[in-house]
Amino acid sequence: MEGVLAEALLSQSRDPRALLRALCRGEASAERVETLRFLLQRLEDEEARGGGGGGALPEAAREVAAGYLVPLLRSLRGRPADSPDPGLPPRHRRGVLRAAGAALRSCARLARGPQLATALAEEALRDLLAGWRAPGAEAAVEVLAAVVPCLRPRDDGPLLERVAGAAVALALGGGGDGDEAGPAEDTAALVAGRLLPVLVQCGGAALRAVWGGLVAPGTPPGPVRVEAKLLVLSALAEKLLPEPGGDRAHGTREPGPDARRCWRFWRTVQAGLGHADALTRKRARYLLQRAVEVSAELRADCTCGPQEGNGPSLFWWSEKKKDELLKFWENYILIMETLEGNQIHVIKPVLPKLNNLFEYAVSEENGCWLFHPSWHMCIYKRMFESENKILTKEGVIHFLELYETKILPFSPGFSEFIIGPLMDALSESSLYSRSSGQPIGSCSPLGLKLQKFLVAYISLLPEEIKSSFLLKFIRKMTSRHWCAVPILFLSKALANVPRYKALGIDGLLALRDVIHCTMITHQILLRGAAQCYLLQTAMNLLDVEKVSLSDVSTFLMSLRQEESLGRGTSLWTELCDWLHVNESYFKPSPLCSSIGLQKTSLNAYVKNLVQGYVKSSAWETGENCFMPDWFEAKLVSLMVLLAVDVEGMKTQYSGKQRTENVLRIFLDPLLDVLMKFGTNAYLPLLKTDRCLQLLLKLLHTCRLKGSCAQDDEVFTVLQNFVMSTTESISEFILRRLTMNELNSVSDLDRCHLYLMVLTELINLHLKVGWKRGNPIWRVISLLKNASIQHLQEMDSGQEPTLGSQIQRAVSMAALAMVCEAMDQKPELQLDSLRAGPLESFLSSLQLNQTLQKPHAEEQSSYAHPSECSSVLEESSSSQGWGKIVAQYIHDQWVCLSFLLKKYHTLIPTTGSEILEPFLPAVQMPVRTLQSALEALTVLSSDQVLPVFHCMKVLVPKLLTSSESLCIESFDMAWKIISSLSNTQLIFWPNLKAFVQFVFDNKVLSIAAKIKGQAYFKIKEIMYKIIEMSAIKTGVFNTLISYCCQSWIVSTSNVSQGSLSSAKNYSELILEACTFGTVFRRDQRLIQDVQTFIENLGHDCAANTIMENTKREDHYVRICAIKFLCLLDGSNMSHKLFMEDLAIKLLDKDELVSKSKRRYYVNSLQHRVKNRVWQTLLVLFPRLDQNFLNGIIDRIFQAGFINNQASIKYFIEWIIILILHKFPQFLPKFWDCFSYGEENLKTSICTFLAVLSHLDIITQNIPEKKLILKQALIVVLQWCFNHNFSVRLYALVALKKLWTVCKELRVEEFDALTPVIESSLHQVESMHGAGNAKKNWQHIQEHFFFATFHPLKDYCLETIFYILPRLSGLIEDEWITIDKFTRFTDVPLDVGFQWYLSQTQLSKLKPGDWSQQDIGTNLVEADNQAEWTDVQKKIIPWNSRAPELDLELLFQDRAARLGKSISRLIVVASLIDKPTNLGGLCRTCEVFGASVLVVGSLQCISDKQFQYLSVSAEQWLPLVEVKPPQLIDYLQQKKTEGYTIIGVEQTAKSLDLTQYCFPEKSLLLLGNEREGIPANLIQQLDVCVEIPQQGIIRSLNVHVSGALLIWEYTRQQLLSHGDTKP
Repeated sequence: MEGVLAEALLSQSRDPRALLRALCRGEASAERVETLRFLLQRLEDEEARGGGGGGALPEAAREVAAGYLVPLLRSLRGRPADSPDPGLPPRHRRGVLRAAGAALRSCARLARGPQLATALAEEALRDLLAGWRAPGAEAAVEVLAAVVPCLRPRDDGPLLERVAGAAVALALGGGGDGDEAGPAEDTAALVAGRLLPVLVQCGGAALRAVWGGLVAPGTPPGPVRVEAKLLVLSALAEKLLPEPGGDRAHGTREPGPDARRCWRFWRTVQAGLGHADALTRKRARYLLQRAVEVSAELRADCTCGPQEGNGPSLFWWSEKKKDELLKFWENYILIMETLEGNQIHVIKPVLPKLNNLFEYAVSEENGCWLFHPSWHMCIYKRMFESENKILTKEGVIHFLELYETKILPFSPGFSEFIIGPLMDALSESSLYSRSSGQPIGSCSPLGLKLQKFLVAYISLLPEEIKSSFLLKFIRKMTSRHWCAVPILFLSKALANVPRYKALGIDGLLALRDVIHCTMITHQILLRGAAQCYLLQTAMNLLDVEKVSLSDVSTFLMSLRQEESLGRGTSLWTELCDWLHVNESYFKPSPLCSSIGLQKTSLNAYVKNLVQGYVKSSAWETGENCFMPDWFEAKLVSLMVLLAVDVEGMKTQYSGKQRTENVLRIFLDPLLDVLMKFGTNAYLPLLKTDRCLQLLLKLLHTCRLKGSCAQDDEVFTVLQNFVMSTTESISEFILRRLTMNELNSVSDLDRCHLYLMVLTELINLHLKVGWKRGNPIWRVISLLKNASIQHLQEMDSGQEPTLGSQIQRAVSMAALAMVCEAMDQKPELQLDSLRAGPLESFLSSLQLNQTLQKPHAEEQSSYAHPSECSSVLEESSSSQGWGKIVAQYIHDQWVCLSFLLKKYHTLIPTTGSEILEPFLPAVQMPVRTLQSALEALTVLSSDQVLPVFHCMKVLVPKLLTSSESLCIESFDMAWKIISSLSNTQLIFWPNLKAFVQFVFDNKVLSIAAKIKGQAYFKIKEIMYKIIEMSAIKTGVFNTLISYCCQSWIVSTSNVSQGSLSSAKNYSELILEACTFGTVFRRDQRLIQDVQTFIENLGHDCAANTIMENTKREDHYVRICAIKFLCLLDGSNMSHKLFMEDLAIKLLDKDELVSKSKRRYYVNSLQHRVKNRVWQTLLVLFPRLDQNFLNGIIDRIFQAGFINNQASIKYFIEWIIILILHKFPQFLPKFWDCFSYGEENLKTSICTFLAVLSHLDIITQNIPEKKLILKQALIVVLQWCFNHNFSVRLYALVALKKLWTVCKELRVEEFDALTPVIESSLHQVESMHGAGNAKKNWQHIQEHFFFATFHPLKDYCLETIFYILPRLSGLIEDEWITIDKFTRFTDVPLDVGFQWYLSQTQLSKLKPGDWSQQDIGTNLVEADNQAEWTDVQKKIIPWNSRAPELDLELLFQDRAARLGKSISRLIVVASLIDKPTNLGGLCRTCEVFGASVLVVGSLQCISDKQFQYLSVSAEQWLPLVEVKPPQLIDYLQQKKTEGYTIIGVEQTAKSLDLTQYCFPEKSLLLLGNEREGIPANLIQQLDVCVEIPQQGIIRSLNVHVSGALLIWEYTRQQLLSHGDTKP
């Protein structure tokens, strides 16, 4: 059309100049410029043919260029590409630019000289050099692309080089790599797509300049630069790769660059293969494939060495090994293509080819790499960075398994890949989840493979590489925020590396940093276990000659002793053994070097350590100084005890005398100073502080973990040493606390230290036997009296000073310590309840009294000049003085708690107060409780415990008379608890104290008795606690454990009415029995890993140190169930409680059933119902006939409801037990079979399963004939039911019933013998290997019919572990019996019998058959096959196969329609969406397919189907074949001669354009999301794929099907056309 238009224009005017001037007039528009372009091109063509306009044409061309096109381009350059242009839309602007550029090219050619082209190129280059942000960049690219072909390569070579350099720089981002530094995406694409291809066409200097710019050295390329470089390389691929036969064709033409020989080219391709952008990855794959194709076509050897120098080539080609190389690269590209799908079921079959790649890549002759391993790393990196976490896990596992089956040569790239992408992938916690079917508590499969891999890989590393690799590996563990699970398994893997001297001081510091990283983990057990493994790593990998004992001791201090390194654990023993073995090899410590020791023994080091610690420096003489840090005391105590235990290892039989001698050597300096405490008043203050700190830490660290301290010689000796210094220490402490020596804010820390030491001394003396005359007793008495005196004297009303206020706080703290000691140690109290000075003082104490802050002048005048400013600053700040006041109030309530507990019997229960009380705080409880509420508003959450303890004593006394006050105390306390849910250390003690006072048995009883607001408030709090448990595991455990324990105590004390309190709160037991949340995956993972660590037992020291808190949700149910097991059915209160609970359980079951008509397996509804029936089974033995008579109908009714398999088993079991114990209910049971068939079609299996255990039911019935007769009549009716599953259950019941009849030899049943024997014989002798026969075998072998014994298997293990496991319930619901035995808060009687199962049931594995009420299609679980086929085969009077009916149906419909039907069958059973099915139906009808197979014929009634099918279903044969039936259907069609064709991309799929369809073709279409399942791919004869050119990897399934249906039809039409005469 353009030529016609140009011809028409030229015919109007033969003067081209006039015509061109006419077009150049007027406003610029896309149409005008386009017209000018094709007119100039027409003139150019005529000029080339020799018919041009003579000399006028060049001049006209120059005029058009200079007068119109160049000004037009300048005007367009003035506006950026993204700016709004009211005259020219952005979409048309680029068209104008491109047309103007093409017009300029024609002008340059028509000008008959290079001047115009050169001038235009120079001007455009200036715009290009201004950068991509310059407004003329886009126009400059178009101008250069137009005029560069007009330049002369030889004469204009420098200009071409400059243009090439600028173009490459612009395309690659001008050297920048960030988003800001690089060009706009479309500008870069324009340069790569328009300008660079034109430049490389020029060859010579321009081509060399472009290639040089692409491979120029620079900074390592980032993602943006790689993307840009691959864009350019893919655009220029044909010029940068050698052309086959190019040299021969062009003779002496200078050869171009060969990108295959450049390592930077291959590194760019590899970076692109792992890029985040799909288009960039596709470009990289294209370049790789093109390079391989070119190499194969050239038939010449080629090598590209690595950047590093020596090592395998990045790329090489040898004509001798062409086949192997083609196979390698074909598989490689196939894998990379497949990974683009991100579908694991598609990728898994391709992974074996990855193993083949390694076989190709390693030489069998010399075991070295033939291909650079970085190619393999690209595949793994792509898998690791996949958004599909399943694929990531598959890739990680595949990589970790490399060294299990093959030994690969060492490559530095492998180590870098492990430290980089592999460890980045390993940081994802979800990868460590258990495999399906793996029991809870097993080690993560990934964790196990990681451990094996690391051991194998490090063992194969060269010796000179191991140390650096391990150091980098450990440092990588500190380079990011690691979650608890990955850091645990990485640490475990490191700990299992065999001993090797790899790490020095740098490694030790790196391990310490990793330990610090673990501290942010909230899961304490996982944190402790990780620390244990990291210490084992240090012991295995440390080169002791490179580190000193000082370095080791500092490292050990980074471990938390209360979580990992505890004395008496296996880890402590291992550490002692390591120190013993390496003692003489450590590098000399600085401390020992300073005194001239060249070799360091552990004993010498520790001895010097203690001496240096005790010795005071010159600057430590000040009396008013801050407390020293505890770090050094912890370090010295740890090393002392390690040295003592190491010394004990040196002799086989370590005696007490030897231990005493060693300890004496170490501790002599300390003991000498401690003995001087009482006599030397001039000891430096810091020296006394440090000695007391060391004493405390020695006592704390010395206590054995996991064994009895009484058997520990070291602790006994240390205890004796400390007791020998008791008098001196206690005298010193008494003087410091009572003689006004503590008078600064920093002295309060000293007071705390002194009181801790005093408490330890009291404990030691109580342990060896308390004697009233010992020195500690005298000190306690004097301290108590002095403290009371101080507090009384300071109430005189004088103006407070800092010193007096500090002494007041010290006296109150001392008094609180005395009260705590007397409260916990009854030996310290007098037997008499007579109130002494202490009790009188405490009772009259003004509660919540604060310490008035002294004036700043007084503070500064009293303080030491050197610390005046610091004291002033700390005491005057809210954080400083506020803490002091809060601690003062806290100590008051500690004292009051002691007083209330001692005199709780004197607290009046009425609201009236005693006029003259001798103990006001005790005898005026209302005022005291009000003060407690005030205290809660003042104290911080970590100081409220003593207030809660006081409330526990007061609330039961006041609940009747002051209910509103008690409710206020409940609310206030709950507010504190609910605000603490994220504060681990103080939350649990506070929650326990809160539960103990709100849910105290007396409080519950009184509240239930008066039924006031307090009763409902308690229940409200109860439900709030349960709600909190859903987000904080373990909260409900605290409540249920305390309540059950208190109710157990009450039941043992009172015979009748003992559970009256529990009966009023039976909802608590109900919620506990059904409690359990559905965890998120991350929560379940944490639970699994914690269970794994716990199962390690003493092998992991963290288990020994930290006692199991039993906070898992299971323990809530365990506590409630064990409590129910203790109840006695003969006790009326117990009986009423259990009956009330049973009714509530049935109510809950019905409520859950009504809330959701259908619920999924392992959903929360399923789990709750499961727990309900488990609890009812536990209660059953103590329920009598009268009660059961009232609920039996509800139990039978539950059998009619659609239930999951596990619930059906429990319902069937409890019905069997009821009928066995009370046969009187059999008539009601027979009535269950009389309901209408519609109601029974999915639930009759429940009652038939019960009937199969009739031998157990009738065990105690002497006359069984009538019952057996009734049972046979019922069963025979259901043997002929149309439902396959119902018939199977009926036949099983019939077989078992008939066995009982034959054993009893009942003659009355002889008439039925032929019918029954014939039916049973027929089902036993079914022919073939169909599903009917398999299902019959499976149901007979099913545990419920073959092994399960309703009486012998009645135990906790079967109810809570075996049955849930066998019925396919998720592992979260399995409660092992050892959890019941470990939970000792609620102890069972020693004679408790029904823990374990007595049959073989526990040894069974989950079977294939599973009872379910999901429609009527109930067949074997592993392969839900063609039940229609099976149904027809099992019916004795009709043995025709369904396929025959289908064929007849096809022929009949085709005949009736009068249509010509092809032999194509389209199978769409896997397709879900009605829209796709409707479209396919229409397509099949149009192209004459013989039949469309769908998964359900109900789809044709769907409106969306009908909208797209437009009535095609009326003219096309439709057949229903459900997805589980497909395998048999496909096999049947194969026998009929059909070729099974799948529409799927696989490793061996054929191109649609190259495939010839057989006449009898069956086309199988995949699911919209998952494609064709792997089990069906095996049934295919061939896979056909549609060739694609775009980025998107898949078509809509209807579109794909339509393309293949048309291709089949087209081929058949052609073949039929060829046969026509």
